Amino acid sequence: MSELITAELVDLDLSAETKDAAARALAERMVAAGRVTDLAGFLADVAAREAQMPTGLDGGIGIPHCRSTHVTEPTLAFGRSAAGIDFGAPDGPADLIFLIAAPAGGDADHLSILSTLARQLMDETFTDALRSATASEPTAALLRGDEAPGEPAPERTEAEPAETTGEPAPTGRPTTEQPTPAPFRIVAVTSCPTGIAHTYMAAESLEKAGKAAGVEVVVETQGSAGFQRLDPQVVAAADGVIFAHDVEVRDKERFTGKPTVDVGVKAGIGRAAELIAEVRRKAAQGEVSAPARAAAPMDKDAEPGDGFATRLRKWLMTGVSYMVPFVAAGGLLIALAFALGGYTINKAPSVADHFVWTESTSWAALLFQIGGVAFGFLVPVLAGFIAYGMADRPGLVPGFVGGAIALTVNAGFLGGLIAGLLAGAVVTAIQRVRIPAPLRGIMPVVVIPLLSSVVVGLLMFLVIGKPIAALQKGLTDWLSGLTGANAVILGALLGLMMAFDLGGPLNKVAYAFAVGGLATPNEGSLKVMAAVMAAGMVPPLAMALATTVRGRLFTKAERENGKAAWVLGASFITEGAIPFAAADPLRVIPSAMAGGAVTGALSMAFGCTLRAPHGGIFVVPLIGQPFLYLLAVAVGTGVSTALVVLLKGLRKRPHTRPEDSPAPDGTGVPVAA
Repeated sequence: MSELITAELVDLDLSAETKDAAARALAERMVAAGRVTDLAGFLADVAAREAQMPTGLDGGIGIPHCRSTHVTEPTLAFGRSAAGIDFGAPDGPADLIFLIAAPAGGDADHLSILSTLARQLMDETFTDALRSATASEPTAALLRGDEAPGEPAPERTEAEPAETTGEPAPTGRPTTEQPTPAPFRIVAVTSCPTGIAHTYMAAESLEKAGKAAGVEVVVETQGSAGFQRLDPQVVAAADGVIFAHDVEVRDKERFTGKPTVDVGVKAGIGRAAELIAEVRRKAAQGEVSAPARAAAPMDKDAEPGDGFATRLRKWLMTGVSYMVPFVAAGGLLIALAFALGGYTINKAPSVADHFVWTESTSWAALLFQIGGVAFGFLVPVLAGFIAYGMADRPGLVPGFVGGAIALTVNAGFLGGLIAGLLAGAVVTAIQRVRIPAPLRGIMPVVVIPLLSSVVVGLLMFLVIGKPIAALQKGLTDWLSGLTGANAVILGALLGLMMAFDLGGPLNKVAYAFAVGGLATPNEGSLKVMAAVMAAGMVPPLAMALATTVRGRLFTKAERENGKAAWVLGASFITEGAIPFAAADPLRVIPSAMAGGAVTGALSMAFGCTLRAPHGGIFVVPLIGQPFLYLLAVAVGTGVSTALVVLLKGLRKRPHTRPEDSPAPDGTGVPVAA
């Protein structure tokens, strides 16, 4: 494993004038060192992280950082600017710039080193040594921890033995027998979106401020290197709590009922002493936090600025993601049953009453009935896990109940979606009611499931169930009657949605729409399913073909990804095109959308049908009009391939050179388009 930073990654005369230029200059050193594989892609990830929150800190420090798939190993580059560069810090430009690059699956050892660096940045002795450094190699050694920054700061000296003065030892226990008051105890949690720098700097700042104030501060850092939960006894003994975070605190309910200060992570760095004083004031006044509601699973990774629309999308995607395995299992079993026993197998008697081991029709009936049972869970699972995404475990019971009622009243897929949102909202409302302490223990087990199920059941049976059922029937009838131009337009629209975000929310909406139609199959819904799967196969297949016919337009890593994209595309895994879209979205995504729209429209025009919700080319025998279906996929793949090759070929390139040869400036950095 390489060293985190070397002399080649140090620039003591950084001439950049803007933060983007500074990040590029330091990133180019990482590329030259073989630590970053794609300069443009990595800089895009750095910019995306910077857009979340400025990375400038008081004291003249800038710490642009990110996790990126373009990073081969955890790496640190350091630049020192004489003029200073604005990174958004309140006190002005930064002269010490640290570019921290962590791979998408960064190992804990290196991330621990990065967290140590973040803590060191709070030590003036360390930063003064960096400002006075005259050579790259000693600077790199200082950043690695190989060299000390001069005389250690007083608070970092080893604990001196207590003398005969009766002064307290570092543990707070006096050497004499005289009793002393117990110190004020604070537990804190720090976290930031990336979990690399701000998380640990806030922890160090709080700990130092606690020592200065004579307060015991124990910090739980919820960072990229993982986190170790505070000992429950430490939490129980704490007199106050500080949350300095920009992402949701995990297991927040542990700290319920204590004086609490809740701020952003930067406040933990710059206002640590004020936060400690504030939590002590709240404790003196007897203020305690309200009972904490655990963050819903899909809210735990939410950014502070996420609005209702963003959270709604995440809740819906929670339900869809849990539903998909039932779709795949049930749908494929039903499709196999039709392949073995024909489309009349749905009229076979129950295999529990009649099963002949030697008859293929009995096996077909068995597969059909197992698949039917799995398919019967689609709507309840969708509703249950939408509610789970909103309200965590308490949402499961009313969500499943509401989904089952949706099936009972023939409200179908739409009914399940509404039932899930309704159940989550009802549970969230109940959780916000202040409950006497003796009753809190039975709330999640008895009271919340009981009340929420009654409310959701009443509304689904008597108020909204029938209108939704009528809407569902209207949608089914509309799909059944789709012919001609209307069907082609719908196919093109679904193809655009499947290719736009390559497995993201819009893709999942189109897929969920198609799968919902399979619950009540008819000619129209089977055509929709065929169009959706065909269009979803196009983007990875097109990228695979493009890397084959015009490999020089792609990087070595992309050409390797292209080999895998053949299999992923053929298997209807649209996500196989994501690496290409991430590296060059403005050329890849429009090309993919064009091919997806063509394929979806052709599939509809050809009248192709599909009873299986997944499988790609492996379920071609179950497709109506299979040869025309494959033709639609081939034409769309050709359109996307031609467009992406054309658009990439229009880039201004200095000259054609072997992939791994140096760039014209001798740095080995590819020239961005």
